[in-house]
Amino acid sequence: MAVASVRERLGANRVRPARLRIGWVAGGVAFLIGAVALGVFIGPVGISPVQALRRLAGLLPFVDDTSNLSAQHEAILVQLRLPRVVLAAMVGGTLAISGAAYQGAFRNPMADPYLLGAAAGAGLGATIVITYTSAGFGSDLMPIAAFVGALAAVALAYAIGRAGGVGRTVTSLILAGIAITSFLTAIQTYVQQRQSQTLREVYGWILGRLTTAGWSDVVLALPYMAVGIAVILSHRRLLDVLSVGDEEATSVGIRAARVRLIVVVAASLATAAAVAVSGLIGFVGLIVPHVVRLVAGSSYRVVLPLSLAFGGAFLILCDLLGRTLISPAELPIGVVTAFFGAPFFALVLRTSRKTL
Repeated sequence: MAVASVRERLGANRVRPARLRIGWVAGGVAFLIGAVALGVFIGPVGISPVQALRRLAGLLPFVDDTSNLSAQHEAILVQLRLPRVVLAAMVGGTLAISGAAYQGAFRNPMADPYLLGAAAGAGLGATIVITYTSAGFGSDLMPIAAFVGALAAVALAYAIGRAGGVGRTVTSLILAGIAITSFLTAIQTYVQQRQSQTLREVYGWILGRLTTAGWSDVVLALPYMAVGIAVILSHRRLLDVLSVGDEEATSVGIRAARVRLIVVVAASLATAAAVAVSGLIGFVGLIVPHVVRLVAGSSYRVVLPLSLAFGGAFLILCDLLGRTLISPAELPIGVVTAFFGAPFFALVLRTSRKTL
């Protein structure tokens, strides 16, 4: 009877379809590959797509480089554009799948990867490094400080949310995250005002900093992102059951609190790694999962993997717009995502008001 009840609730919540169709997988991969190609080929310095493809193929084992690119063009392609595109794909996919995971864990369509204070913690860590260290040393330390700050903020929010025996509810965790965000933001503002000469650099980081992306950033973030994403994907079926309510999930033998904890920790770990190397890029974790639900169905077995692919492609295209719209200058990528995200946020708020 309990299993039948859960199935009925899943149907009532329109969790569809249950399986990830090959067509959507192919579409997501194709969209991501197309975005990568555009990101690599388009830029202020013209590079032949054919020559670029030959050079990229030459990076593979046992493949000879037949591109005949100049040293300058090769440096632009391999050391500037390619790591920037790869990092944008990693960060976009991570933020999108983390947003979907948060929305499933908290059963709230407005949840995003920064819900429990990850953004505020990362911002404070980066601000302290920018303000109190020398330029050369600080640039190496900043991703680590942002990562530690994000994880510390989430851990503190979760500890406060669970204090006193009432923290097992979703609402208490969200309120704890809001409190931690406000507190850490206040500290960050105080530090900024004490060292006002660093304001421009701090806000440059807050609005996104893919302009400085390099292979070292990719190597730094990849292990944490990979672990977080793998854990989230392994819980995609459980998130479908969790979507009908904790009582129904418990009735079929699923420990809802434990599943929520694991998913939130994994999403926070991946988000912290993304924020550490890219700065604060908003709305990706809100826009992409909702678009996927609209076009492909609301089952987390569909939403999570497709959010990963489409999120990566979305951020690559936003970064491409940011570096070409006012070339040779660049728009911070956070400004571009906010331009699309703010109206979308208002739309989601309007259409989801009954579930909030």
